[in-house]
Amino acid sequence: MNLNLSNPIMERSTKTVYRDEDKTIKLFVENYSKSDILNEALNQARVEEGTNLNVPKLVGVTKVENRWALVSEHIEGTPLDKLMEQNPEKEDEYLNRFVDIQLEILSNKVPLLNRIKEKYKRLINGISNINDNVRYELLQRLDGMKDHVKVCHGDYNPSNIIIKEDGTAYIIDWSHVTQGNASADAARTFLLFSIDGKEALAEKYLNLFSEKSGIEKTLIQRWIPIVAAALISKAKPEEAAFLHEWADVIEFQ
Repeated sequence: MNLNLSNPIMERSTKTVYRDEDKTIKLFVENYSKSDILNEALNQARVEEGTNLNVPKLVGVTKVENRWALVSEHIEGTPLDKLMEQNPEKEDEYLNRFVDIQLEILSNKVPLLNRIKEKYKRLINGISNINDNVRYELLQRLDGMKDHVKVCHGDYNPSNIIIKEDGTAYIIDWSHVTQGNASADAARTFLLFSIDGKEALAEKYLNLFSEKSGIEKTLIQRWIPIVAAALISKAKPEEAAFLHEWADVIEFQ
């Protein structure tokens, strides 16, 4: 596959994203986990094939020299987080749209996706720098959560929503998608806003999601320590301390 890497549009610590005409190329750093890359491709393909959601079509998985790349359909538009920054007076309007899209995602079922409770159990057991009593309480709480099979995006934040010029919304970045409890997905979105220093927006989101979904706010809050702990293993150093605080289950007993 011939790829043009002359037009970078985003750079992160583990990858650089390029635009190549009608394609988006996500090029990972050398030695990035092959299994993680193939799992991301599989997740995206399963959501694309198993739902009617607006998801960029996966074009291929390839290598550029010693680096893996995921190639997808390019979606021309503006990320929702940019629209929120550019039009602060429309924050409530955009947040309502944001929650509506999340509820649309959650209304789907894709049976072949990994289960969120199994994923979080594995991640929590893999944390080395956590108190054993806290780990035990987290795992007990996780085990007691209801088993659902809703499609959970797993990294649902406004930067992963692309709004086209005609208003159509596309959902990108499906690397963390699972099937499970909607409250867990909402808890993760709450934490993503909070990590970004947007505590007021996080609370506004939580209240709106609870209202629109009909899920009691306390049920979502009970997931927050579990999700925070699960995020610790791959958190940036500056985020780890924040997540450790949220992982203290005593706050939500």
